[in-house]
Amino acid sequence: MLTKQYYVYFLTNWANKVIYVGVTDDLKRRVYEHAHGLIDGFTRKYHVHKLVYYEVCEEIEAAILREKQIKGGSRQKKVELITKFNPEWKDLWNKI
Repeated sequence: MLTKQYYVYFLTNWANKVIYVGVTDDLKRRVYEHAHGLIDGFTRKYHVHKLVYYEVCEEIEAAILREKQIKGGSRQKKVELITKFNPEWKDLWNKI
């Protein structure tokens, strides 16, 4: 049986100044929606389209809890997570 996966992900802008944290069950679709301005709000307004970090969870509750934990942390903690996972802050779109 195939298990569903959920993703906690970070997007940033071209200058890496803004970090957006989200959760989804379809990372490729969700990043595409952000990148093409299909979602109203913060990511479209601030051109936050570059995927720089993601985690995989097997339960939606775990993904939401992790998202809240990350959002509650400092910017420095987010930067550390990204840098450890993706040291050059490259766009991971082609790797998902």
